[in-house]
Amino acid sequence: MGDVVRVLIALGASLLLVRLGLAALGGMVQPVPEPPPPGELRKVKLLYRCATCGTEVRMTSAANADPEPPRHCMDEMDLVGDLDER
Repeated sequence: MGDVVRVLIALGASLLLVRLGLAALGGMVQPVPEPPPPGELRKVKLLYRCATCGTEVRMTSAANADPEPPRHCMDEMDLVGDLDER
């Protein structure tokens, strides 16, 4: 009787693992959503630094995917990095 219970538990655990694995793979197969219409804000992750005073700004949304750098101390700020690539 004990062997039958162990086999049933093993089958149940195997079925649970297979379902979890298929659900995880199904989540990765979703198609990429279409870009938003023009004029709508897009999500970006950019980090800018002022060359004059060292102030840093993190930009999280912009009108397009490649926005103009913000200005600080009367100059354009330098792009330090794209935070999506880290």
